[in-house]
Amino acid sequence: MSEGIAGWFNDIVNYGVSVIWGNNDWLIVGNPWYGLLMFVLIGAGVYFTLATRFVQFRHFGHMWQLLRTSNQGRKDGGISSFEALMTSLAARVGTGNLAGVAIAIYLGGPGAVFWMWMTAIVGMSTSFIESTLAQAYKVPHTDDNVYRGGPAYYIEKGLGQRWMAVFFSICLLIAFGLAFNGVQSNTIAQATHEAFGVPTWMTGLVLVVLVAPVVFGGLRSVARIAGKVVPVMAILYILLALFIIVTNFSQFPAAIVLIVKSAFGFEQAAGGVIGYGIAQAMINGIKRGLFSNEAGMGSAPNAAATAKSSPDHPAVQGFMQMLGVFIDTLVICTATASIIILSGVVNPDVEQEGIQLTQLALSQYVGDLGVVFVAIAIFFFSFTSIIANYSYGESNLEFISGSKNAKGMIMVFRFLVLGMVFVGAVASLPAIWNFADLSMGLMALTNLIAIVLLSPVALRILRDYERQVKEGKSGDQITFNPDHFVKLKDEANREAWPD
Repeated sequence: MSEGIAGWFNDIVNYGVSVIWGNNDWLIVGNPWYGLLMFVLIGAGVYFTLATRFVQFRHFGHMWQLLRTSNQGRKDGGISSFEALMTSLAARVGTGNLAGVAIAIYLGGPGAVFWMWMTAIVGMSTSFIESTLAQAYKVPHTDDNVYRGGPAYYIEKGLGQRWMAVFFSICLLIAFGLAFNGVQSNTIAQATHEAFGVPTWMTGLVLVVLVAPVVFGGLRSVARIAGKVVPVMAILYILLALFIIVTNFSQFPAAIVLIVKSAFGFEQAAGGVIGYGIAQAMINGIKRGLFSNEAGMGSAPNAAATAKSSPDHPAVQGFMQMLGVFIDTLVICTATASIIILSGVVNPDVEQEGIQLTQLALSQYVGDLGVVFVAIAIFFFSFTSIIANYSYGESNLEFISGSKNAKGMIMVFRFLVLGMVFVGAVASLPAIWNFADLSMGLMALTNLIAIVLLSPVALRILRDYERQVKEGKSGDQITFNPDHFVKLKDEANREAWPD
């Protein structure tokens, strides 16, 4: 009886995942709904790019300028723009940047990298819209100058649909709050065992000990740790990739040409399989790009809402989170792709695991140190992903339960997260991971519907910010007043945005 129910449940989940995320055969099964989320995400990204008049290009330099004042929010004891960016990057930068890129290249060829780039470029505008809305609809937390917000909050206030907001929060709790933390700890345990021979149960215990004080410290603790660890590891990884590119620079232009040719099937044309080759590059590049940068998923806005920005305007976090998508995919994922393609270790005729492929590629340049370095990088990237995912879960749990009832539920949630970290390290739970993929897909679809409907608000906020910049204002001179917006006048929280 129980086996029959489990099989029935798995069949439903597997079908749901195929419909939402697609699979490597979706193009030839004749089902137009397969890979639904990929089409919706790309379509929304193109729409937002046009609606914002290519905001990711027009304000590319301005994004970097905002970094100079991005830590000023800490002066009042709050979470700064920089720390919110690092928290979202902590969740974004993980196994997808090291293992996911390798899988995309293995399954889709070098051309998959080109489609990852395209996904990130249009995704930057999507990230701007959702993060700007998260700031506009944020609410104060019990701690001074710390805020909560995200899709659940702007769905409830902006659309007036609490059931939809609760559904989003439940999906996020399943996927990011619990299951994906198990995935990250499993990856750490496997990489550590491969590099150092450490038993997986021992790695699980160490992770629990390291994660516990951070999650019990709350959102501010997560932001502080992410703000210190993520920049260091990202810079070290990028420097290693640059070293490999510089020392093999004669091959680098050919690698870029190979990526572009493969993306449009020129490499496959001689073999008569051009259509299938392009499809595989697009499918795997787009899917892995979306998994990695999370633009439109509704996860990063939870971090964006916590910040006290400088200038204190919702559009600032929109720009900062656009930068997060750029760093995640166009910098870190490109670094991994360069290492793998230049190494020449990809062999489509031999089954290769993602993380092992990255380790093998690095070992071509630095010997056995490559395996060790990837294990260390995975440890820190995945560790920060765990604590960032926890912060997303805590925010949404508080939304569901209400601030008065949240304390006890959050305490239980913290222990569940620690339990999942340990279980994930010692066991492979494919059914749970699959269910998490389904939950994340439903969460993303819910968020995309919301941000398309609320996009006029975000576009009006963008125009307000651009008007003030055009008038020559900067820093504290740039202000945000909800009274200037018909919809936000009654919907924005006045403690978060006083007159």
